[in-house]
Amino acid sequence: MDRIDNAILAALQNDGRMSNKELSAAVGLAPSSCLERVRRLHERGIITGFRAQVSPPAVGIGLQAFVSVRLAQHSRDVVDAFREHIISLPEVVSVYHVAGQEDFVVHVAVRDADHLRNLTLDGFTTRAEVARLNTALVYEHIAQTAWPNYTVED
Repeated sequence: MDRIDNAILAALQNDGRMSNKELSAAVGLAPSSCLERVRRLHERGIITGFRAQVSPPAVGIGLQAFVSVRLAQHSRDVVDAFREHIISLPEVVSVYHVAGQEDFVVHVAVRDADHLRNLTLDGFTTRAEVARLNTALVYEHIAQTAWPNYTVED
């Protein structure tokens, strides 16, 4: 990665729908060179995809929370089984397997407080591997649209 690759990543993270022509102009490359660099970034697994950002209230999401989970046991089988179960729940936005007092922090998006209560009771506490839950409501969510710019020269 060099400064041009970083410029490409920054531009695409800001607007993933920009055309190759717009992108090449933004980073100061010929369109063919720019297209080749984007292709290489895909091949190297640096760019993993593109997605649409959705307004939670527009799709009926009225509440978000972080559910911190402590497991009763920490064997690989138990951790893997819990992770697979959690990522299968449609309300789960993201899952973090963390070090510290808790084992997982799970970001969930639900309609309302009743939906959150039902999710924690049915989706979390029914699991034998769960020892404890702690739920923190999200008042405001400000997502970073881009990763920090780290230049690693090839």
